[in-house]
Amino acid sequence: MNIKSAPAQTLAQKLIARACGRTQVSPGEVVNCQVDLAMFHDSSGPRRLKPMLEELGAQIWDKSKVVLVMDHYVPEQDDDSRRIVRIARDWAREQALPHVYDSIGICHVVLPQKGHLRPGMFCVGGDSHSPTGGAFGAYMFGIGSTEMLGVVVTGEIWVRVPRSLRMWWDGHLPPGVTAKDMVLHMVGRFGMNGGDYQAVEFCGPAVQALSMQERMTLSNMSAEMGSQVGLIAPDETTRQWLLGAGVPPQAINMEGLFTDEGVGEDLASTFRFDAATLAPQVAAPHSPANTKAVGEFSQVAVQAAYIGACTGAKLDDLRAAASVLRGQRVAPGLRLMVAPASLQDQEAARAEGVLGALLDAGAELLPTACGACSGYGGSIPDGANVIATTARNFKGRMGSATAQVYLASPYTVAASALRGYITDPREVLA
Repeated sequence: MNIKSAPAQTLAQKLIARACGRTQVSPGEVVNCQVDLAMFHDSSGPRRLKPMLEELGAQIWDKSKVVLVMDHYVPEQDDDSRRIVRIARDWAREQALPHVYDSIGICHVVLPQKGHLRPGMFCVGGDSHSPTGGAFGAYMFGIGSTEMLGVVVTGEIWVRVPRSLRMWWDGHLPPGVTAKDMVLHMVGRFGMNGGDYQAVEFCGPAVQALSMQERMTLSNMSAEMGSQVGLIAPDETTRQWLLGAGVPPQAINMEGLFTDEGVGEDLASTFRFDAATLAPQVAAPHSPANTKAVGEFSQVAVQAAYIGACTGAKLDDLRAAASVLRGQRVAPGLRLMVAPASLQDQEAARAEGVLGALLDAGAELLPTACGACSGYGGSIPDGANVIATTARNFKGRMGSATAQVYLASPYTVAASALRGYITDPREVLA
């Protein structure tokens, strides 16, 4: 008797199949998926959803599956921000939402730290960097307010099953080189539309060796490649991190959550990279795709440095910056701003002496919020060359339309702050 084996499937296919209640799906199919979690913040959520829900006379389908984070317009600095945040807070009370996080950090970092993400989930977020959830083996992507309205009323959303682009990294990263360098290199190679409506999956020994926070940076910036999601197969690193975040062991089911061997080109294309040969990367204004090795920018002076955002101010990022700056002072006249990604990471950095090292070096501590990354707070000087750990450097993105923003890893930003011009951090670390 011949028993026909199940066809090979990508991780993206398996996650979508779970969400739509099927055993398998194929690229190009349009399927309706049940949403396990919907996240939105003060900018994307209540001020847009509240009037639409009231007009429809509709209710939230399941409040236990909704998470609201106040992170974009806090702390409030003007009448407009006070109005936006007041709407969010009032609506959260009216709806008696059980999961509201106010001014404790950036949504993409707070969400997993509070134990809301786990392998196998199907999630949506009201922010373009919601693919961060893919680092935990969850299918998570960003949607607009009209789509979010449909989700919060019905608990469902349709998707077209994507092909996968597998980014396979061999070897191990050398000292001073991070996940931020990996993803900037990939964005530089494939461009901002290279993964257009495809699922990017990061894999290989170098990815498996990354910490969870470094994996989050990869998945987050898959958005800069134009992909819907940025997936990483969950493993023991994932499990241990989630246990530390308070997720019950029985809620962590990773069985089968990987891309099967033997998937064909009709399902996935694989691109290979060598982590051991990767140099620190820098993206020039005004696109993350303008990426070259750090040595190409060695003559560029900088007047400001920003260590912040969900891609550059988590605990691992703060540790990296501190390893460069400990016992030293930033260049005279340069402004170094540090905005930790969450209060949890800020307090851990304080307890370890990491925050103290940054402040002793001359850093200015900013609130744990999106801040200058989303153009809020007025912390980026007009006309300045700025080197930042943020995900994007579009013109005006960080508030000033005349600032020239370069993207880099925390190591590179810290080294550049130390010398006053864009610097290869390996020179300082050596």
